[in-house]
Parts: sequence; structure tokens; C-alpha cells
Amino acid sequence: MAITEFNALSADQLPKQKTLWNHVTRMARLQPLGTAGFVVILVMVFAAIFADYVAPYDPVIENYEYMLNPPGTFDETNERTFLLGTDAFGRDLFSRIIHGARTALLVGFTASFIGAFAGLVLGVGSAYFGGYVDLIFQRLMDVFMAFPLVIMALAIVAIFGTGTEKVIIAITIPFIPRCARVVRSSALALRELPYIDAARSIGYSHTRIIVRHMIPNVMAPFLIMLTAFVGQAILLEASLSYLGLGVQEPTAAWGLMLQGGAEEFAESAPWVPIWPGVAITLAVFGFNLFGDAVRDVMDPKLRSQN
Repeated sequence: MAITEFNALSADQLPKQKTLWNHVTRMARLQPLGTAGFVVILVMVFAAIFADYVAPYDPVIENYEYMLNPPGTFDETNERTFLLGTDAFGRDLFSRIIHGARTALLVGFTASFIGAFAGLVLGVGSAYFGGYVDLIFQRLMDVFMAFPLVIMALAIVAIFGTGTEKVIIAITIPFIPRCARVVRSSALALRELPYIDAARSIGYSHTRIIVRHMIPNVMAPFLIMLTAFVGQAILLEASLSYLGLGVQEPTAAWGLMLQGGAEEFAESAPWVPIWPGVAITLAVFGFNLFGDAVRDVMDPKLRSQN
């Protein structure tokens, strides 16, 4: 009888399967700010991947005929315009902003992932072994965390030197203890659960217990820290480049663009420092909004309130 009644149902009465668009619209409704941040991230990723095709000019070539052209002026052919103006070397600011997104994401994603992953492994290992291992490790982390991010990054750059690879190292190292401390707090509770004792009793190795049983269960704080680190890494890279200790010319980087125009052209050509400042602000704001949304979704306490 139940089967007959089920077959008699019309198509409109059957439960509808949720499509990808349903999940997207639900996410936009529940997390509008997080969705806005995700859109900003997508635009940045698109600009970074297709920078060679989106940018109308080469961001490195200097053209002194167009020095400090205001936004909206045309080139000598009157076919292409300098949408955001040019800098003191005649380079198109829009093209440098587009290519600067590639530099920002390269440094941001690389430093954040390496720093967060190293902190994940070290934090879980410290919580699992405990005892003197945990004590020594935590005191070492206290030493690193005693220094602000910028100060630690400046000290590392002073040791290793400038350049894109050195900046990634300088930003990665301060991230490690911050992620390790957060992950360790979650792993401490996991260490006392029965299934960890059961894994030990049947002879599983320490590596297998950490990799197979503990790390997957601390992925929520790890992903939250990872998304938060990207925005901080972009801001740190811009700060170091602005001070002349980060990415070097002629690489297109937002911090370098600020360094070349923030003070000298603040009044005579304000578009030179304004546009890279806007790009940095939007990038950091977008990643922070998306990171907050990830935290709200993955934190069970906040999820239960919604």
C-alpha cells in the first residue's frame, strides 16, 4: 500500500535534490559577507591567472612619454586608455595592479599553506607525545610568539635578504607557532579519546595514529587559521615591500607601488598611491570576510546558534 501511494505521487510532490546553485544561494543567504569576500577572492585569482591576457600593457616596460598621466587618458594610438593612470616611470597602473595580484597571491597562499601545515604537524605531534616534548615545544613557541608578526618578519628578512622567496620564508616562520598553538589545543582533547587508546593497544605506530586519526579531526581550526593567514600574509608582503625589504623592482607588487608614490605624489598625482592602497584593502578585507564565514560554518557552537 505504501509503495502504491508513493508511485501515485506527482513529480512536484517528490523531494527535490539540491543542486550546486541551491548550495550557492543558501550560502549567499546565510553568509552574505562571506560570499562577498569569496567573490573578491575569485576576482583576484582570475586576475592572477590571466594577468598576461587581462592587463593591456606590460607592467615592467617604462615609457617616459606618459609619466604621471591621470586616469582615463589615451595612448599615442588613441585606441587604448590608461584606465587608472600611469606612475612616475610611465607604467600603466591598471596593468601593475593586475600583475600585483599574482605576486600577492603567490606570497599569500605559499606562506600561509606552508606555515599552517607546519604548525598543524608540530601542534598535533606536541599534543600527542606530551610530557617533556610538549613542554619544550611550547616554550619554544612562546619565544616566537613574543615578537609581533612584522618584527619577526623584519628580523628574518635582515638575515636572509630580500626577494620573493626570502619574503615567503620571512612570512612563513611567524605563522608556524600561531597555528601550532591553536591546533594543539584541539589535539589535546583528542589524545584522551578511547579510539586513540584503542589504536595504541593494537600496535599502530605513532605516525599512523597522528596522520590517520588525529590530523583529520583538527582540520576545522586548521582551515580557519589558513584562511586568516592569507590576508595577513598579503598585508605583511605589502608592508615589507613598502619598506624596501620585500619584493624588488621591476616585479609588480602593491607594496612597491605604494613605496614609489605614497609620499612623493600624494598631492600632485594622488592616483599613484590610491589604487594600490585600494587593492590591498580589498584583498585583505575579502580574505577576512571569507575567513569569518568559514569559522562560522565550521565552529559547532556558532553553527548551533544559527
